[in-house]
Amino acid sequence: MEHPDSLRRGRNVPAGDHVGLSVVVPVYGCAGTLLPLHERLTRVLQSLPVSYEIVLVDDRSRDGAWTIIQDLVADDPHVAGLRLASNVGQQLAITAGLEACRGRYAVVLDCDLQDPPELIATLFSRAADGFDIVFAKRKAAHQSRGRLLANRLYFHLVLKTVARQFDGEIGDLSIISRRVIDAFLQFRERDRSYVMILHTLGFDTTTIEYQRSTRMVGPSSYTWSQLAALAVSCIFFTTTRLLHWVIYTGLLLAFAGFVWAVVVSLRWLIIGAAPGWTSLVVFQLLVGGVITICLGITGLYVGRIFEEVKRRPLYFIQDRIGGGAAFTPPEQGARPAD
Repeated sequence: MEHPDSLRRGRNVPAGDHVGLSVVVPVYGCAGTLLPLHERLTRVLQSLPVSYEIVLVDDRSRDGAWTIIQDLVADDPHVAGLRLASNVGQQLAITAGLEACRGRYAVVLDCDLQDPPELIATLFSRAADGFDIVFAKRKAAHQSRGRLLANRLYFHLVLKTVARQFDGEIGDLSIISRRVIDAFLQFRERDRSYVMILHTLGFDTTTIEYQRSTRMVGPSSYTWSQLAALAVSCIFFTTTRLLHWVIYTGLLLAFAGFVWAVVVSLRWLIIGAAPGWTSLVVFQLLVGGVITICLGITGLYVGRIFEEVKRRPLYFIQDRIGGGAAFTPPEQGARPAD
C-alpha cells in the first residue's frame, strides 16, 4: 500500500531502520489525555498493515506528562519519548519529532484528542493512493464564537500578506511522506508554521474532511496573548510582503502631502489665507504615527534577521527514551553547516 517514492532511505534514518508509519505528537498540557490517546492510537495502528512507532515530544509540559511518557515507553516498545530542554512551542516540537521519527510516512497529531486518532486510517489510505501530503480539514464549528472570529480575521490577514491560497480550517493533523519530511527539515528558521511550510513545498496534495471533537481535559494551552504572538510571527516573518505595504504607505503619504501643499497654495493665492493650525497639527500627528509604525515593522524584521544570523540550534533534547538506536537524530536541532 505504500507510496513507492517514499520507500527510499530518509536523510536522517540509517538504512534498515525505517518503520512504515510514525505518529508524531507534540505534548504540552495534555497529561490527562495521554493514556486514552495511546490506547486509541494503538488500536488504530495495529489495524493497519504497516509497522509503526509513536513519538511523544514533551515540550516541557508542567503537568507531569513526562512521567506518563516514561511509563508508556516502559510498557510499549512502539512508543518513543523526547523531552526538550526548554519550552520551544508547538511548531518546533513538531520539528523535533519529525527529525527523530523513522517512518516512511509521518502523521502529526495534537495530544488533546480533539483530532480523532481513528482518522489516521483514512489519512494513510489516501497517502497510499500516491499523495505525498494529505491534510485534514475541520468541517464544522469547533471553537467559541470569539475564537472563530479571531481565526477568520487571522487567516484573512495571512492570505493578504503571504499571497498564497490555503484553507484556514486546515490544522496540523496530516500525513506526509518521507521525501516531504526530508524537505520540511531543510527549513531551519525559528519562526515557522508547519502547515504553511507544507503549502510552500508543493508535492502532490489532497484534503479530507472530519468532525473535530471537544477538548477532554482543561482549556487550550494557547492563551489569547500567545495566539496573538503566533499570528504576528506568522504574518510578519513568513514573507517580506509587509515591507511592500510600508513602501506603498510611504508613497500614499507623499502623494497626500503633495495634494495638501497644492490646496494650501491655491487657497493662499485665491483668498490670501492658509488653513488653520489645527488641521496642520492633526496631519502631522497622522504622518508621524504612520512613520513610527513603519519604522517599528522594519525594526521587527531587522531584529529577526539578527536572531537568524546567529544560527543557533532550534532546540535541545534533554532526554530520549525508547525507539532503539535508530531513534536518536544525528544532531539535536542543529542547523546545517554552510
